[in-house]
Amino acid sequence: MKIRSALLSTTRGLGLAIVSLAGSVTLFVLAVVSLALLPLGVGVLTTPPVLGAVRAHANHRRLLAARWSEVKIPLPYRALPPDRRGGLVGLVEQCSLLLKDPATWRDLLWLAVDMTAGFTTALLAFAFIPYGLEGWTLALGTWKPIVHAAGGYWYAFIPVSSQSTANLAALLGSGFLVLGVFVSPLLLRAHFLLGRAFLAPTPRMALAERVRHLTETRHDAVDTSAAELRRIERDLHDGAQARLVAMGMSLGAVEALVEKDPAKAKELLAAARASSAEALAELRDLVRGIHPPVLAERGLGDAVRALALRMPLSVEVDADLPGRAAEPIESAAYFAISELLTNAAKHSGAQRVWVDIHHDDGAGSLRIAVTDDGKGGAAPSEGSGLSGLRRRLGAFDGVLAISSPVGGPTMVTIEIPCEFSVARPTA
Repeated sequence: MKIRSALLSTTRGLGLAIVSLAGSVTLFVLAVVSLALLPLGVGVLTTPPVLGAVRAHANHRRLLAARWSEVKIPLPYRALPPDRRGGLVGLVEQCSLLLKDPATWRDLLWLAVDMTAGFTTALLAFAFIPYGLEGWTLALGTWKPIVHAAGGYWYAFIPVSSQSTANLAALLGSGFLVLGVFVSPLLLRAHFLLGRAFLAPTPRMALAERVRHLTETRHDAVDTSAAELRRIERDLHDGAQARLVAMGMSLGAVEALVEKDPAKAKELLAAARASSAEALAELRDLVRGIHPPVLAERGLGDAVRALALRMPLSVEVDADLPGRAAEPIESAAYFAISELLTNAAKHSGAQRVWVDIHHDDGAGSLRIAVTDDGKGGAAPSEGSGLSGLRRRLGAFDGVLAISSPVGGPTMVTIEIPCEFSVARPTA
């Protein structure tokens, strides 16, 4: 296992050395030239694509760091708004935003480090095993043509001039081989750790991003609450309130007709009774839409099972929760699942939906997966229900991921950080 890891580190070190030297040098030169041309106006056209290439280069290194050495390097970049203006004005705005992002300048500093110290660590990760093999090839007889052609040859600190010195080179090469087995993976990891020192966000950048995220989610939460209050007001005005007004008018008519036309009065009373029942049903639906009683009494798992029974398609629910989460989180998770099931029923053409709800003890989060066998093609485009759902979950530091290839299936995964307490007793 160690030998395989060392051989992989050797080949990967060679690839990284080439990329660090060629790729980082090229991008660094292009970036410096592009920035130097900014006063002339030409840099406005060249800087965004060049810096985009730098970010792509850095992101590829992040990917390799995670895959090859399990070194995770978070993204520090500020989110760029969509280019709505286009043309030169859009380029100027994009260029300005890129230059104001501290991560841009840290990327350029990383390029300078990567083509020097990064190149060195990657080359060292490659060098030990090939250099050790060279000692053995000298002992196998290649020392003669090499020495005759060059007039002398040194292997490390050994002057190779005979078979005995070539044998010493082989002995030293064995040491390099053993050293490479242990050191090459460490040097490859050191290369990525060096990159993380420049590519990862600083504590100040992380704090600024956290403040920005909290400000954005606070605005989203306020907007969502205002929209929900408007919905409740509209439902009350158009539904239960209108029926109660109609019932009051019917009772007034009954009062006037009760002596003159008792039969008509009975009809109006029956209509008023029906209106009162419909108003009561609408009020119950409204209350259920605000906070379902089954959610408060039985918890998220049973509430979703009850919701599944009311859906027009087959829904299979697998809920394994150790207790109860905070009420706002349970409510947010419930309505997120409700919206996803409604979308699946209306738009996906699905016949079956699977809902998996469980708590990840290691990550300390509630994880929900909603999968359907529909036609796929769902995307959280700006202004869509999925985009709004993602923003609402952001108020709880929740994340939403979508996998929906054309032809299906569609899988929406939700993760909300939370802790569970002992289940509250039912009423």
